[in-house]
Amino acid sequence: MKRENILSGSPWEDKMGYCRAVRIGNIVEVSGTVAIVDGEKVKTDDAYAQTYNILERVEKVLEDLNVSMKDVIRTRIFTTNVDTFEEVARAHSSFFKDIKPTTGFYEISKLVAPEYLVEIEFTAVIQ
Repeated sequence: MKRENILSGSPWEDKMGYCRAVRIGNIVEVSGTVAIVDGEKVKTDDAYAQTYNILERVEKVLEDLNVSMKDVIRTRIFTTNVDTFEEVARAHSSFFKDIKPTTGFYEISKLVAPEYLVEIEFTAVIQ
């Protein structure tokens, strides 16, 4: 089967040797994605805005592969503070309320930089 890599242009892709997403056949895996924290719309203390930004960005990545959010079967949500659950859940639900992929919500000690509160991985299967 053909492998299709989607690069986002992040300097971390070459540094670490990864890409934003990989599609092989009808399976798409999206790497852990953090928000673009701009200090205005997406702030370092706003888990909802960070989660929503991640979901918007991944929706675009999936579209580049001719896939949609309705094809997502699993999300894995990592946070540095499990107390943000309600905010993260509200943003997640705005994209997945009717799709209902399986998910996990995990508290970890930290992410790659202190401004990130949330990182999400995605798995999609195209039908």
